[in-house]
Amino acid sequence: MNIFSRLFKASHLSTIRLIVLFYLMTVLISTLLLGIPLFHQGGFSISFIDLVFTAVSAVSVTGLTVVSTADTFNAAGKIALTVVLQFGGIGIMTLGTFIWILLGKKIGLRGRQLIQIDQNRTTLSGLVKLMLKILKIIVTIEVIGTIILSTYFLSYFDTWQEALLQGFFASVSATTNAGFDITGASLIPFADDYFVQFVNIILLILGAIGFPVLIEVQELMRRGHQSDINQKYTFSLFSKVTSLTFFALIVAGWLLIYVLESNHFLADKIWHEKIFYSLFQSVTTRSGGLATMDVNDFTLPTLVVICILMFIGASPSSVGGGIRTTSFAIMLLAIYNYGKGNTSIKVFGRELDQEDVMRSFIVITTAAMLCLGSIIALTYLEPFPLISIAFEVCSAFGTTGLSMGITPDLSTAGKIIIIFLMFIGRIGIFSFLFLLRGRVTKDIYHYPKERVIIG
Repeated sequence: MNIFSRLFKASHLSTIRLIVLFYLMTVLISTLLLGIPLFHQGGFSISFIDLVFTAVSAVSVTGLTVVSTADTFNAAGKIALTVVLQFGGIGIMTLGTFIWILLGKKIGLRGRQLIQIDQNRTTLSGLVKLMLKILKIIVTIEVIGTIILSTYFLSYFDTWQEALLQGFFASVSATTNAGFDITGASLIPFADDYFVQFVNIILLILGAIGFPVLIEVQELMRRGHQSDINQKYTFSLFSKVTSLTFFALIVAGWLLIYVLESNHFLADKIWHEKIFYSLFQSVTTRSGGLATMDVNDFTLPTLVVICILMFIGASPSSVGGGIRTTSFAIMLLAIYNYGKGNTSIKVFGRELDQEDVMRSFIVITTAAMLCLGSIIALTYLEPFPLISIAFEVCSAFGTTGLSMGITPDLSTAGKIIIIFLMFIGRIGIFSFLFLLRGRVTKDIYHYPKERVIIG
């Protein structure tokens, strides 16, 4: 009997509730870990609520901070923080599966059910191999990113040790879309360094586009090296829809920021500065949280656009949060097809399941109500402008980490609301709903159906 089965049977909890329990346990352990004085800068103290906030932000790979990471943690503390980011970004079940296999144990049925929920999979087959593939891909990306950035940072920092630490932390933070930084100013010091920005853009995209997409791309590359060139590889519908939506949102955000700020923040910038400022801010809204400028310099329309992009978030089965790209895409497809008079949604030679359409609208509606309720509560509790509060809420729910600077000044109640949003953003809306619903029962009778007026 493995550890997953023991925990499942001992707790008598459903699979989804056990997954949430694992994440809560990770938050608790992370709070204790990051609270060790040995990991803090000399003479620095942090309150309990700020410690919990930091732990949840790290586990959810959000990046919202109430204390300065650079000023709070020493080198050992920063390394400890990257460990937490790994569990949050790659996933508890992925790393847990790897550790359990290293110990020579087998993953039983309950363990596979936990992996299935954690990775949003529809079947139980091949889940252990999937976890190992995800771990291998992400670690490979992080190692390559560390080597590139650390080598490049030798020109920025006095010692190779500092360059290595900066490169390692930056690579992990970008790949997991954590949004944490140890520069003390995100990527603003590299606002004119397009190489650093480009590497971070690639890492952010690889982390947020979704693990299934990366696995399918790896499979395509593997088959490309085989001798049978006539063997055609076909991407799944998921990869097609999420990739198209993902990059379409990046391009749309890029163009909107460029146009809206052309006479404002970008007015005195030369053409390549305009391109990189608008492009990087668009990419980072997918769930990245890193920034090359102060978002307070943007105009109100641009901030609203960024709020929408953060609310949508990254792709499913990725390191990011939000309603996810597929939910947004299916909503647009449903509206378009309904307007055309179609009774079904067909895309890329496939027809979408009606249950997936309904699930998408449930996710979007629930998320909208959750964020709107949080905005109302924070507007009542906090003395900040509405746009600053809405920005903070969307950033927390999308596990993005961008902020207009109000995070450290939130009241305890306000921080608890943001903590809740970051946690929900990490586990996902459906996991949150499954926590609330009771046991599923089949109807034993039905009433006569009657239509109601809609719209």
